[in-house]
Amino acid sequence: MAIVITDENFEELVLRSTKPVLLDFWADWCSPCKMISPVIDEMYTDYKEVAIIAKIDAERNPLTAKRYKVSHVPALLFFKSGELVDRQAGPVPKNILAEKLNRFV
Repeated sequence: MAIVITDENFEELVLRSTKPVLLDFWADWCSPCKMISPVIDEMYTDYKEVAIIAKIDAERNPLTAKRYKVSHVPALLFFKSGELVDRQAGPVPKNILAEKLNRFV
């Protein structure tokens, strides 16, 4: 299961991570978010040794969502060395996420 990120632990777990991070912004009411959730969990299993795969509830953590201009969910943000390096909007197949993440591991 993906790591849970909040406004409070975002800096420590994402910005200070020595591993690349794939962060899924989601919301309870979002059907596409529910579609991609199993993919994110699979990515966690596949990459847990080399990357941080995490989820953040965009509505319960508005500071982080606002900071990265997340206005639609799901929004998938990729970080490396504390910097936003890529983003993907909407549900996408696992191979697309893996291809993007592999550039940073």
